[in-house]
Amino acid sequence: MPWLHQMVERVARKAGLPKPKVAIVPTMTPNAFATGRNPENAVVAVTEGILQLLSPEELEGVIGHEISHIKHRDILISTIVATLAGAVIYIAEWLKWGLFFGYGDEEDNPLELIGTILLLILAPIAATLIQFAISRQREFYADEEGAKLTHPLWLANALAKLEKGVSIYPLERGNPATSHLFIINPFKEDFVMKLFSTHPPTEERIERLLEMCKGIRR
Repeated sequence: MPWLHQMVERVARKAGLPKPKVAIVPTMTPNAFATGRNPENAVVAVTEGILQLLSPEELEGVIGHEISHIKHRDILISTIVATLAGAVIYIAEWLKWGLFFGYGDEEDNPLELIGTILLLILAPIAATLIQFAISRQREFYADEEGAKLTHPLWLANALAKLEKGVSIYPLERGNPATSHLFIINPFKEDFVMKLFSTHPPTEERIERLLEMCKGIRR
């Protein structure tokens, strides 16, 4: 697919980056993601579904979004954040076992016990919420930068199509822990999952991009 390689190279050049490798994922779920610890080892992956669903301009908007993730080193940032969140959860688990086996003497301070219980409950929740907040903010940044590299209307139209496309063809196999990598959450979401989604609401992302269009017209 030389035209796809040319598109990725064109957008990467605008961003001042070397051309990343290109991968095609054999699934009808329309989506895309970028990976790699730095721009020199980056990969932009698109699914067969997104190639069939989007126009060339809309696909270029998506490529711009993914190139922006590479430029901002978001993959590395998200990995560090996920590791720190995992460490907090691990410490909470360690405290839980200490609570079960280390307390019970008459000399134990009840306030200390209550504080430990609250830490067990709140620390993992706080770590997860911080992870979600950072992930959502990085998506907004990638939308903005990707729109500057291409055109905000192209990406806005792409997001609207992808949101609908994923609802029809959600990813059946895969680990939900990887959902933050994709431009749109590829898994079927219920109400609770939407509350804890790693992606900001698609409607809000589109609204911000349309505001950028107004600035271009001026």
